Amino acid sequence: MTIEITIEDDRWAASDLSALAERAVEEVLRHVGLDPDDCEVSLMGCDDARIAALNAEFREKPKPTNVLSWPAQDLSPDEPGAIPQRPEPDFTGEIALGDIAISFDTCLREAEDAKKPFDDHVTHLIVHGLLHLLGYDHIRDPDATLMERVEVEILGKMGVDDPYMVE
Repeated sequence: MTIEITIEDDRWAASDLSALAERAVEEVLRHVGLDPDDCEVSLMGCDDARIAALNAEFREKPKPTNVLSWPAQDLSPDEPGAIPQRPEPDFTGEIALGDIAISFDTCLREAEDAKKPFDDHVTHLIVHGLLHLLGYDHIRDPDATLMERVEVEILGKMGVDDPYMVE
């Protein structure tokens, strides 16, 4: 498994983003039946200013968000609620999945507001972002139901509480 990590905000050092990413990416890939050794993903740990600029550029939403994803392949299913397609390897046999950016500021604020451990929230967002790279989405209701269920299953295996459970 290749995870290329770029840290643009030094505050990420305290949470060991690399370790969180390795664990989350491996669990997601195994859950969907992919060999982690065959896959590569890029992850950038940034701040709200950087993610707001990216959000404006790519989604025309000039505001910060928690996580953004850029899939290398469009794997989304045609039928609402269907399982996404499997990614295709390149000529070397590697499967490039795409890029994820995650904002420290928004993650911290959301974790504090929800009274969740920061590392658990970051883990959830890495899982969420990686599932987007794998063709999962939450725009259509059946797709959202599937994606949330898969997230909860993966996070449960990792000992992270259901992020959608309201107490």
